[in-house]
Amino acid sequence: MNTGKISNEFLKNRIISNLRMKRSDVILGPGVGRDCGILEFGEELCIVSSDPITGAVSRMGYIGVHICCNDIATTGAEVIGVTLTILAPPATAMSDIEQVVVDAECAAQELNIDILGGHTEITDSVTRMIICLTAIGKVRKQGLVSFANAKTGDDIVITKKAGMEGTAILAYDREELLKKYLPADVIERAQSFMGQISVIKEGKIAGEFGVHGMHDATEGGVLGAIWEASEAMGRGVEIETAQIPVAPETQAICSFFGIDPLKLISSGCMIIITPNGSKLVEVFKDNGIEAAVVGKVIEGKDKWLITEEGRVTLMPPEADQLYKALRYETDT
Repeated sequence: MNTGKISNEFLKNRIISNLRMKRSDVILGPGVGRDCGILEFGEELCIVSSDPITGAVSRMGYIGVHICCNDIATTGAEVIGVTLTILAPPATAMSDIEQVVVDAECAAQELNIDILGGHTEITDSVTRMIICLTAIGKVRKQGLVSFANAKTGDDIVITKKAGMEGTAILAYDREELLKKYLPADVIERAQSFMGQISVIKEGKIAGEFGVHGMHDATEGGVLGAIWEASEAMGRGVEIETAQIPVAPETQAICSFFGIDPLKLISSGCMIIITPNGSKLVEVFKDNGIEAAVVGKVIEGKDKWLITEEGRVTLMPPEADQLYKALRYETDT
């Protein structure tokens, strides 16, 4: 099997198909394009989401907290805290484990949330450190954002730029290699993208604005996230790839590794479905957040890309381009 998330087909037909929701207080369970589970707690809903960090080495605790909390933000909910599990091989230095916790707490302080607990273990079942996080949030029922409200004709908006998380990871974890080919200032700016991987702010703004769905672009990149959002809506999409913003630093690093920035892990980039995309983009701009309308929700279930070569089908996401880049030194 390919490195990275399993295919959505396998997820739907071999994983989710074996699960049955048994409790009436579970109002949303697992599904393709769903970032969170939703539990009914009286007048409020409890939102839960889990994520591992397997592709990054540098600042993995910081990345993990932000990525997991981003999922909660897609529902319009407030994040309360996260649990953190660390699995490390026997050769791991204790200082490296401590650094994961320090970095996680740094992110938690930025978001004003707590590390609620977790588990730390040394095991020969892994060859390098892996962390897994679960985030918990809350939202009043009337404030919940759901793809169930999406309608034909809605605009598709994305925030920030494609591939920023993957760009930052590669700028850190392949820094010495990149320094041989790219200017130092390009690498430094790419590393600075790590400070933009949270979507908590835009999630709050979009939730208050009134939108019909949100999805954080993680593995599979912007195009993968749009495909998953289409599945979650049960509606088709038409995307103009030329409208998707890509930073020059991302272009430079992706060109070096021969990868597609639109299929590169993109935490910090939120996919938003809304009836008034141009107005939402203005609201984001007023709050210092870059955003762009990149397409529309269409009738049926077809997924289209409008490219320089013409109209082509948007295919299901495959293994994230990050893994190809991380193998670069051993493949060449």
